[in-house]
Amino acid sequence: MIERRTRATATGVTLLALAAATTTLQAQEDRSPTLLDRISITGDPDRIQDVPGSAQQLDRDELDRHSYSDPHRILRAIPGVNVAEEEGFGQFPHISMRGTPPERNSRITVMEDGVLVAPAPYAAPAAYYFPPMGRMDRVEVQKGSSAIRHGPYTTGGALNMLSTPIPDDTSGKADILFGSNNGRRIHTHVGGTEDLPGERSGQIGWLIEGFAEQSDGFKSLDNPASGPNQPDPNTGFDRRNIMTKLRWNADPTAEIYQEVELKYARDDRTVNDTYLGLIQEDFDSDPFRRYHGSQKDEINTENELFQLRHYINPTPNTDLTTTIYRTDTVRNWYKLHEVAPDGADFDDPDSFTGIGSILDDPDQFASEFDWIRGQQGEDSDARGAVRANNREYYAQGIDFRGGYWFDLGGWNHELEAGLRFHEDEEDRFQWQDQYEMGEFGDMYQVERGTPGETTNRLTEADAIATYLQNTMRRGPWQITTGLRYEDIEILRRDWNDPERTGANESRDDTATYRVWIPGIGATYEIDANWSVLAGVHRGFAPGGTSPDSEAERSTNYEAGFRFSSANTRAEVIGFYNDYSNINIECTAVGGGCADDDIGTVQSAGEVEIYGLEALAIHDLGASQGWNYAVPISLGYTLTQSRFKQDIGENAPNQWAKARKGDSLPEIPEHQINASVGVGQEDWRATLNANYVTSVVARADPDFSDQEIESRLLLDVSGEYRVHQNVRLFGSVENLTDKEYVAHYRPAGARPGKSREFWAGVKMDF
Repeated sequence: MIERRTRATATGVTLLALAAATTTLQAQEDRSPTLLDRISITGDPDRIQDVPGSAQQLDRDELDRHSYSDPHRILRAIPGVNVAEEEGFGQFPHISMRGTPPERNSRITVMEDGVLVAPAPYAAPAAYYFPPMGRMDRVEVQKGSSAIRHGPYTTGGALNMLSTPIPDDTSGKADILFGSNNGRRIHTHVGGTEDLPGERSGQIGWLIEGFAEQSDGFKSLDNPASGPNQPDPNTGFDRRNIMTKLRWNADPTAEIYQEVELKYARDDRTVNDTYLGLIQEDFDSDPFRRYHGSQKDEINTENELFQLRHYINPTPNTDLTTTIYRTDTVRNWYKLHEVAPDGADFDDPDSFTGIGSILDDPDQFASEFDWIRGQQGEDSDARGAVRANNREYYAQGIDFRGGYWFDLGGWNHELEAGLRFHEDEEDRFQWQDQYEMGEFGDMYQVERGTPGETTNRLTEADAIATYLQNTMRRGPWQITTGLRYEDIEILRRDWNDPERTGANESRDDTATYRVWIPGIGATYEIDANWSVLAGVHRGFAPGGTSPDSEAERSTNYEAGFRFSSANTRAEVIGFYNDYSNINIECTAVGGGCADDDIGTVQSAGEVEIYGLEALAIHDLGASQGWNYAVPISLGYTLTQSRFKQDIGENAPNQWAKARKGDSLPEIPEHQINASVGVGQEDWRATLNANYVTSVVARADPDFSDQEIESRLLLDVSGEYRVHQNVRLFGSVENLTDKEYVAHYRPAGARPGKSREFWAGVKMDF
């Protein structure tokens, strides 16, 4: 039945549900499918041990330990996942797997309940919307050959977030937390399942959920107010998310079991953030400062999600899941884009210089930089152009997934097939307004732009994707073979007139990609504790909209072993990704791109990325017979890479001027995540340590001093049960208040989040 499963207890080895007890013979024989297997990418936790590739889960208990909402802080517990920070809260994640470019998650497949969730995953994969992880029930990551089911991006892997399930009985929860910087984090839901009147009429299930989060931010904007005792402007965010589900399911004893579920979610968000960072001198003086020129900067987003899913189990060994989905996203990031110096011709776009170039060389652009800092002369008429990056997206489609279980030739077979018809669109209709800086650092508008004058573009994608995967089991062997096919057409049109009459169409490009993506993986169970695995598959990502664009292609290998005993779980997997062509997308967040080039994709040629992922989990308390649990986990990622040829200065963003033999920017060589906890039924405490080595932010040797700093971040959390249904919670994020450069893009040095305290109550009812 839909989303029904028991939860792990708080005192078990639940730090990371990487592996569970070895599958018993009875579980192997009971192969009745469930809808959970179709919305999950790793399947039931008990089956992860047999996955012929890297697969990890973070369950609700693990997510509750620190009550994070930042995807970066959550995902750093999983080996092989790289993250690049931007604004400190994880509102705009940059997630990479096995060294793929982290740019706005554009090279991994991101899903919620098994459905693509990026605003336009084919037409514009660099997403500015990400579902709130704080309301998720489970997080899954799958890498390697078995991840080709979840395209179109198959090189790194897939990330799936499972939303809160409808409970069997009427129940709910409410987590109410308060934190530093006027922070609030509220997560509530209530739902239940009831029998319908009449014999064998089935059941109705329902769920209503709300998630809200806000902060005034940890940065201090240079105060533009002219009077004394003015409050500091907000540099934080405000987010509100609701989700509801309604389900009908047949009587569990029905001859043909089926379910229908309707899901709706809405997300509204305002983030008072900027692309404008600091020059190194100012960062060293005050890393949390924000310049006057960013005072108007904020992004507003709205996202609506609809899913209608039908599941049917016509026979004990077949199932079919049909999902109809639609997402609509609207966003406008109003932010400082460029500055023109005193005495410039403000009608000439060439008079303006982008903020990235200004902060790269503030001496050359002294007048522009003075305007940014609010230090221009009294008679200066320098202007800043604030860009309204106004965009609308939609994605929709229908997805079929079926399974068939059978025995043939002495092997148990689990055959799965999928077919998806998908279309999405990104509509850019942007403009910019010009501002002058007042005597006291306050910006006032002097010229209003015309909507559509800076970017007037429509990018559309149509895709048909299908896959077939067969998992064969016999004795100690499990072999999974799969084949995926993607047929993609991407169309881009640009206009010079806001009305889009077609008379002044400046660009009309169409690119088509048709590719077969094979993969094979195997596991062999040496004994009750040890197993080995290996796999190989093709990596693919669509290129740009130009007819001459090259698809991203690679051949990817992995091999490793797993260990499982009563109190210990461990795995070590080595990987090697051999790119025949890797692509880099020109984006505004990467910096250094002309307006007309933003969104284009450039081939960067051959690259090799290889490394090691290791994870060990042990319950010291259980192994020593203590009356309290002491769960310990240690994760390690080694990632090494090199360009096999010079890239040249025309490459966009952080790869410009990369030379043969250089490592990829932004991907650290070493990552360690360690966690230790102690607890009993009524209380627990957890300390998490995350260490990342330094890495260059840009390949350009002229900016070799721009380094994403190594850092050791400590988070501690604890809770105490004061009533059967009430727990008190407290945590400290960045315990030592470590100050560090998190990144140098989009423009200038940007800090990681300062220390934050959180406290509140968690109630179940």
